[in-house]
Amino acid sequence: MTPQNTAPRAAEAAASRRRKKDRTHWLYISVIVAVILGAAIGLIFPEVGIALKPLGTAFVALIKMIIAPIIFCTIVLGVGSVARAATVGKVGGLALIYFLVMATVALIIGLVVGNLIHPGAGLDLRPYEAAAGGDSNATVDFLMSLIPGDIPVLPTLVLALLVGFALQSMGKAGEPVITGIRHIQAVVFKIMMMIMWVAPVGAFGAIAAVVGATGWAALGSLAVLLGAFYLTCALFIVVVLGGILKMVVGLNIFRLMKYLAREYLLIFSTSSSESALPRLIAKLEHAGVSKAVVGITVPTGYSFNLDGTAIYLTMASLFVSSAMGMPMSLPEQISLLVFMIIASKGAAGVTGAGLATLAAGLQAHRPELLDGMGVIVGIDKFMSECRALTNFTGNAVAALLIGRWTHQIDLAQAKAALAGASPFDELALEDDGHGVAAESEPEAAPEAEPQLALQATR
Repeated sequence: MTPQNTAPRAAEAAASRRRKKDRTHWLYISVIVAVILGAAIGLIFPEVGIALKPLGTAFVALIKMIIAPIIFCTIVLGVGSVARAATVGKVGGLALIYFLVMATVALIIGLVVGNLIHPGAGLDLRPYEAAAGGDSNATVDFLMSLIPGDIPVLPTLVLALLVGFALQSMGKAGEPVITGIRHIQAVVFKIMMMIMWVAPVGAFGAIAAVVGATGWAALGSLAVLLGAFYLTCALFIVVVLGGILKMVVGLNIFRLMKYLAREYLLIFSTSSSESALPRLIAKLEHAGVSKAVVGITVPTGYSFNLDGTAIYLTMASLFVSSAMGMPMSLPEQISLLVFMIIASKGAAGVTGAGLATLAAGLQAHRPELLDGMGVIVGIDKFMSECRALTNFTGNAVAALLIGRWTHQIDLAQAKAALAGASPFDELALEDDGHGVAAESEPEAAPEAEPQLALQATR
């Protein structure tokens, strides 16, 4: 194929991707509009708002319906990804250990902040069934009965782990099965996306019902949760990631964030860090990190770096439990969130994966809390943006740290790039020769886990 024919095809593919992202933008805009309308109806017509509760109930039921298939597919494929990532040697092992440790740190920080501010306290939300009153609406009951019941999550998790390890032990003989499960996962995620297009209706009903019952208190609690989440993520980036980056590599986190400023804007505008993946790889190589380290760490991090997700799951869980007047003990919190971290592996790039993971954890550990998560839908989009930015920054820091630990980074070039003395060519997304060569580059490292590169830290 000639270059003349290739260029139009590439432009057409890029335009197609932009159209897909534009459709997702309409979803987010619809959720925001639905939240505003729901809050207005709840404040002006409280009785009408309370009567809209079944809309939120139905959306939560749809989320519950898809939890088990998502958990099964992502865990099976996630176990395989961990095993394959570990086979690339020192870089892959360091990356996995680093992401696990940092997710644990983020989880602890989220627990501390959540237990200090008690988001959702005083809302006194009640389960939908109990709040529906004595009169039963036959039409609503019939429509609700059309939604399949949920499948137990913990047995599904155990089965998925066994299947994942069994397929790994089979070697090449298990690859066709893994490929088949990957195709099934694509179908399941497509269903999840279809459900997310109903999110505006669910958010409208849930917010209208909560605001109708509690007034301004609900909006105030959601604002506190959102503000605390953004502040916690900011402190995690500046204090934790910045501190480690300074001690190990000697680089300033604010200069790194300035260096990645355009990528931050791209993530915020597209609501996905997937769009910034090629630019992150190019910029890290320009900053002196070897192709081997970048090629392994960044794609792995796009699935297994859960810093922002850990904070989100922690604070959202505590919000729901406090809002429903059913606070969790510390052992319950730790058990729940460890489960969520495991269950979210491999699903980081799926729209609504955060909600699905939150629902799976609540259903497995405290099913009575699941009916309260409908309120989170209205602000999940804003929390998703912050999750993506936090995870993206964590990936960049991880590549620099692992490059330093494995002696595969040109520190002089890194400092020059971050200081602006060696500017990055924003129009060329290719290696410009600054990435140092690995002393013992793992085989096919730059292409390690291409499937992981397709997943975004949402």
